[in-house]
Amino acid sequence: MTESISILGIESSCDDTAAAVVTARDGQAHVLSSVVSGQDDLHAAFGGVVPEIAARAHAERLDLCVEKALAEAGLDLSDVDAIAVTAGPGLIGGVLSGVMCAKGLSLGSGKPLLGVNHLAGHALTPRMTDAVAFPYLMLLVSGGHCQFLIVEGAEDFTRLGGTIDDAPGEAFDKTARLLGLGYPGGPLVEQEAKSGDAKRFKFPRPLLDREGCDMSFSGLKTALRRARDKIIEEKGGITLQDRADLCAGFQAAVADTLAEKSRRACLAFQASTGKQSAVFAVAGGVAANSVIRDALTGAAEQTGMRFLAPPLKYCTDNAAMIAWAGVELYRTGHRDDLTLSARPRWPLDKTAAPMLGSGKKGAKA
Repeated sequence: MTESISILGIESSCDDTAAAVVTARDGQAHVLSSVVSGQDDLHAAFGGVVPEIAARAHAERLDLCVEKALAEAGLDLSDVDAIAVTAGPGLIGGVLSGVMCAKGLSLGSGKPLLGVNHLAGHALTPRMTDAVAFPYLMLLVSGGHCQFLIVEGAEDFTRLGGTIDDAPGEAFDKTARLLGLGYPGGPLVEQEAKSGDAKRFKFPRPLLDREGCDMSFSGLKTALRRARDKIIEEKGGITLQDRADLCAGFQAAVADTLAEKSRRACLAFQASTGKQSAVFAVAGGVAANSVIRDALTGAAEQTGMRFLAPPLKYCTDNAAMIAWAGVELYRTGHRDDLTLSARPRWPLDKTAAPMLGSGKKGAKA
């Protein structure tokens, strides 16, 4: 008889409060429920996520999301095998809200507690959606993170490279703010770019002249600001077409950079593992951008890798991925207790040198 494992997952690392129930049965993942309560309306006026507002919203919504997730799954808390929660990295107020909620549920129900690395949740998503076998190559590309990982196990990750400054999603949000488009920036910039000329502005493709898979997007954002300021100086303002062209040029630069770095990462993965036709997967909010997806698909095809983008609802922050990571940890015998701490920083590859600096709380990434 095949073992069946049901995990309640809780996610609150940024501005999405989420809860989900996932069951592993017959070698497959079954998402019984996935509830996500977004906060875009709370942060739109500020052009970005305000940590204090996000933490308060999480505290108000977590129990409601958990209750709804269990109801949609048709289960009681007593029916799940364990409770998995994002314990980091992320905005510490939100992470702490989720961890405390999970601890209360664990203490009250007697169910085991599993602390999950948020990045591992993204990295393991292809195993939930497509039963991808280890090892595979993963690109995490979102508002706060951007890195290439060789995924060899539930807790076995090797970083091939990543951003040394801004993540692409952060750069998209800052670009949208510079052009007065609003928040969240990614979808708005992509929509504007559809009517723009991507070749009008010669934006840089950062670090393509440097070997390896590391990336940089801060200078690209600065180049866009300078191009905008030059237009304003010459014309006294920018037209709708100017704005569309700026968006198209910026988006093309990000896509070209990610594509070339992905090609290099695929080659590095093949050299490291000896596997020539494994999966190259992507997760994170930026994976929703169709131009970037097409560029990544092309990079995979050039190297003989199979490109995989899980359904968008599982690419962005969600609790189903946390529940699935909990399944993976539960199978290994991993258990946490009430001493589980919320962590603002928690790199997946613990042997790699910090990319974004380090401090008393440890490496950022």
